[in-house]
Amino acid sequence: MSVQKPKLNEVVRSLRHKRGWTLQQLSDRSGLPISTLSKVEKDQLTLSYDKLMDLADGFEIEVSELFSHSGSEGAPALSTGRRSITMPGEGRAFESENYVDHYLCGDLRTKEMTPAISRIKAHSIDEFGPLYRHRGEEFIYVLSGTIEVHTEFYEPFVLPQGASVYLDSTMGHGYISVGPEDAWVLAVVCKTASGRIGTWKEHIYSEEEAL
Repeated sequence: MSVQKPKLNEVVRSLRHKRGWTLQQLSDRSGLPISTLSKVEKDQLTLSYDKLMDLADGFEIEVSELFSHSGSEGAPALSTGRRSITMPGEGRAFESENYVDHYLCGDLRTKEMTPAISRIKAHSIDEFGPLYRHRGEEFIYVLSGTIEVHTEFYEPFVLPQGASVYLDSTMGHGYISVGPEDAWVLAVVCKTASGRIGTWKEHIYSEEEAL
């Protein structure tokens, strides 16, 4: 089964219209310029990952919900017997200059964690660019290949297949692939103390186009 392609512009427009907000109101809530939001809704621009996080915060939703085709609202915060299954090839994909992320269990709202399978495209820190930071904490497990982890406070270190790292996402950080092949990782970002979900990709996106 092929991976669903996101239509960020349609979802953003739908979410805004359902709330009855103008672009100015969304700008006030998210901190993003009206011109940027207008380009997003026209499918002329997507956002750097910290900007995606700001947009999700403005809507008070998880980042993964920005890649939902329905743009629907979440389930009640209090529930029992919660379950979500993602089969091979499923998930919502989003590509940036440094990563290709496949968000898992996107049908389950108000999650305590945001899981994703990601391909690490950058192969040097110069290619990666500035380190990213966002609220919350994250866990990275290397599924294949080797990655080099760059952080704000520590020397770079290498993680081979099967290795993992857990870190404070408010610290500047970035992941690059080591060797000729792109590495793949399992990335899980946990809820912040404020009750919001970070997405492991507040790292990523600087004004490039979505898939």
